[in-house]
Amino acid sequence: MNQIFILLLLLLNACVAHDDFDLPETVHLSDVDLEPNSDLNAVLGLFYQDPDEIITFQGDLIFEAYVVSSDEAGNFYKELIVQDKPENPTAGLNIRINMNSYSQFYDFGRKLLINVNGLSIGEMNGVPTLGVVNGKQIENIPQAKISDHLFRTGIVAEIVPLQIEALQFNDRYENLFVELKNVQFSDFLVDPQNPFTYAAEDVDEFDGERLLESCTADFPFILSTSTYADFSSFRLPAGSGDLQGVLTRDFYDEFYTIYLNSPDDIRFTESRCEKQTLDCGLAAAHGSKILFSEDFSEQTNNKPIKGSGWKQIVQEGSKEWEAFTATGANASLGRSARLRPAGSGDRKTVSWLVSPAINFDTNTGEVLSFKTSTSFANGSMLEVLISTDWDGNEENFLQANWKMLSAAYIAQNSDFFGDWISSGHVDLSCVEGKGYIGFRYTGSDSPYYNGIYELDDVLVTAN
Repeated sequence: MNQIFILLLLLLNACVAHDDFDLPETVHLSDVDLEPNSDLNAVLGLFYQDPDEIITFQGDLIFEAYVVSSDEAGNFYKELIVQDKPENPTAGLNIRINMNSYSQFYDFGRKLLINVNGLSIGEMNGVPTLGVVNGKQIENIPQAKISDHLFRTGIVAEIVPLQIEALQFNDRYENLFVELKNVQFSDFLVDPQNPFTYAAEDVDEFDGERLLESCTADFPFILSTSTYADFSSFRLPAGSGDLQGVLTRDFYDEFYTIYLNSPDDIRFTESRCEKQTLDCGLAAAHGSKILFSEDFSEQTNNKPIKGSGWKQIVQEGSKEWEAFTATGANASLGRSARLRPAGSGDRKTVSWLVSPAINFDTNTGEVLSFKTSTSFANGSMLEVLISTDWDGNEENFLQANWKMLSAAYIAQNSDFFGDWISSGHVDLSCVEGKGYIGFRYTGSDSPYYNGIYELDDVLVTAN
């Protein structure tokens, strides 16, 4: 009888609910007896004083932070991202830890106390990173040492993503959980005939990099997904809406990018915002009748483009298209036109170079061609558009309908910066009425979006 009673007690004890699951010895339980004596902003302040150097901390320096990454879906691997506050954060940090499935213990929103004594901070892959120094590298904190530095509290906060625009991407937003609204994947990525996956295409080696564009005239940006992520083979959603993730840099520190914790962090519940385009296709060759030709040879270096019927429309910012001559690896074609916002102080630069009016009713077989080059375009953009309802008056410019000439090729950041690339023979024979052709540059004076675009050999012909 006593044996049965003891057995019942053991069974009852085994069924008692616990507030938390068992954790390995390397992870501290909640209600830690520590008090912060600093904050994450102060720690990053030391880093930004000399970001080229690695700083090793001596003595107890303790701050609180909240987990904003998760490795549950496989898109983060041994990188724990934390930020200083659950809402309106101002500082974020990448912590390298030698722990698999860390989200079981350091779950999203979990408040941590972090003691950096004996750890080092430096720039790895373009972002401030905390870990163990080895020469010039920051490596993972060994699992046996994690409990000396990361202390898990009993608080799980609701993380409110910081709403920003791609235009605002800069170093101080790195490692923060952000939200971008009213965005969609580029058209070619969600073509029903050939839809892309997150990271399962033949060209995806380590990460799949997918271009998103804004429905509200914000800059485009890149979403990166690990080829090891559980959702790497999922098709990209075709609609538009909001996206949440961690803002960081790509592996080679070439551009800002977003990493998702889960595909559920993309909420594309709206239909796509379609751009107005005009596409007559490509023509086989130019006609013999020249309607407009410009090689910028009569312009003055470092002065705004003028004459020949050109109109400069500065929609935002202060920079105009200017003439320039250059030699070397990125030589001009004699004298060429360019737009470069660096040094302008412009938060955003939107500048147009618009051709004189071309009458498409009195001609047939019209064809456009031009050449473009970049001096590292980075996140800046150049587009070519056409309007047939603008009256030529600047005050009515933005009221006109401008359609992208989607058949034209424009040099991209991925193209070699020294090459001049032809647009192809852009067929304009389907255009009716009087039309203006506009080259629109979008960029800013911020480091990633201050790329240079160059233009030359603009030619419009007819039969």
